[in-house]
Amino acid sequence: MDIKMKWFYRLAFLLLLFIVLFIFFKLQPFWHPVLTTVLKALFPFAVAAFIAYLLYPLIRYLQKNGLPKALSVLIIYLLFFGGAGVAIYKGLPALLDQLKELSANAPYVMEQYENWVSAVERNTKTWPDGFKEEIDQGFAAVNETVERLAEKTLSFFFWIVDSFIILTLIPFIAFFMIKDMEVIQKAFWSVVPEKWKDPLKNFFAEVDRSLGGYIRGQLIVCTLIGGLSSLLFWWIKMKYPLILGLIVGVTNVIPYFGPIIGAVPAVVIAATVSFRMAVYVVLILFILQFLEGNIISPYVVGKSVDLHPLFIILSILIGEEAGGVLGLVLAVPIVAILKTALLELRRQMKGKERAG
Repeated sequence: MDIKMKWFYRLAFLLLLFIVLFIFFKLQPFWHPVLTTVLKALFPFAVAAFIAYLLYPLIRYLQKNGLPKALSVLIIYLLFFGGAGVAIYKGLPALLDQLKELSANAPYVMEQYENWVSAVERNTKTWPDGFKEEIDQGFAAVNETVERLAEKTLSFFFWIVDSFIILTLIPFIAFFMIKDMEVIQKAFWSVVPEKWKDPLKNFFAEVDRSLGGYIRGQLIVCTLIGGLSSLLFWWIKMKYPLILGLIVGVTNVIPYFGPIIGAVPAVVIAATVSFRMAVYVVLILFILQFLEGNIISPYVVGKSVDLHPLFIILSILIGEEAGGVLGLVLAVPIVAILKTALLELRRQMKGKERAG
């Protein structure tokens, strides 16, 4: 009877959850505008908190080696934001020039790409029908992917430009978060009910253990891959090396699909220049991915987030539909956090069952 009641409560909970979610999505026209405004206001705080989370272990390391906290904060803060400021000051004008040139040449690039696709289709007419159909479907899928990602990437860049004033607050918010990290932590734990403190501490510790190193490592890897891509694209005199290198670096954080997504724009633009340029770009990206998969990532990132490949693929697909480019990047970390939360919840429930 006791087991039957437990299953009854679980099924009732799932039914109630389904009803709540159904009502929640039905009321989307009412809460979505409010949620969008709130999220836009909270965005700089979320980014600042993320930066503080990345930098705080370095500050703790300097403190353990004898440096005062104020000096540790100042050194790490100046190194991070000073380096970012120099990179933006030196790179942003060139990046904007390349964006302007790419926007002006976009019709020509698309025309050249279509001509290249037509030439490939003409040269494959004599191939077996089944194989030719596979090639045609592959080109159609590439075209659809390029158009969708280009639209979402441009909207993401426009959103960044539109939010420039808000984004300038991030360094100041991050500084105060880093400086007063202990105060913030004490204030947070002071409002958490006593019975939830240990479960939440276990949850945060597990998230930091499994995800913290992964995120920091991925940022280093993406910076290296993006920088090397831009440098090598510039070396072979490829057009728009900064933009294409940035796309390769950012998309590299996406498991499985990232390198393919990042390679498509570079290969498409290279194909409009010459077949030789396209081969060079493919070789560069192949070599970089080989180095990243076999040398850089195992050394820098180490352990993965311990998710099954099917869950990773599913989370990426859902993230792309829900949040576009940003959703692709954040999908795996969010799923990893949810998995940790569910495991901690199950552990707490088992503990209560044993105690009961």
